[in-house]
Amino acid sequence: MSARDPYVEIEVKLPYPGPPQAVQLMIEQLGYALRAPRVLESDQLFDRPDGELRRSDRILRLRRSGERVTVTYKGPSQRERHKAREEIEFDVSDPDAFALVLDRLGYAPGFHYEKYRTEFAAPGESGWITIDETPIGVFLELEGPPEWIDRTARRLGFSAADYSTESYASLYRAYRLAHPGAEENMTFGTEGPG
Repeated sequence: MSARDPYVEIEVKLPYPGPPQAVQLMIEQLGYALRAPRVLESDQLFDRPDGELRRSDRILRLRRSGERVTVTYKGPSQRERHKAREEIEFDVSDPDAFALVLDRLGYAPGFHYEKYRTEFAAPGESGWITIDETPIGVFLELEGPPEWIDRTARRLGFSAADYSTESYASLYRAYRLAHPGAEENMTFGTEGPG
């Protein structure tokens, strides 16, 4: 979330070519501490059968993250150097009942994706760093005000040329084009990451 507006998310993704342990060590050496421990996040997107939300660049997501379950609405994004979009998120106590409500309202499950996520932050800073271990590689997400994102990316050895403003759904669509026969959803199956 942005420090300016609690319902605006500003972020970039950075593909990381090495193992998650290497980037975690680098992050910790720069003074960032664990904000949230590594957890499997299982995300289920919902949409109308005609793809109304996807076509309008909106997302309706049900996320299971450890014991916590959240529903998130994301509005259309502004993609410049950073991605900014409205984000409204809340906890839900009965995810199966919520999914049934969505079904009754005409929404169906769509893309399903998983990642192991670990979050880091530094005292007094206005953003945080996330390590996402996905079936298609390791990504860092920097979320916070644009100035913080740019400064932190430089500290980590990245430049604006490395930024991605794509969603995991978009990144996985591109992956499937390059890897015919890849599964429809971006999940680990029973094995998990290496």
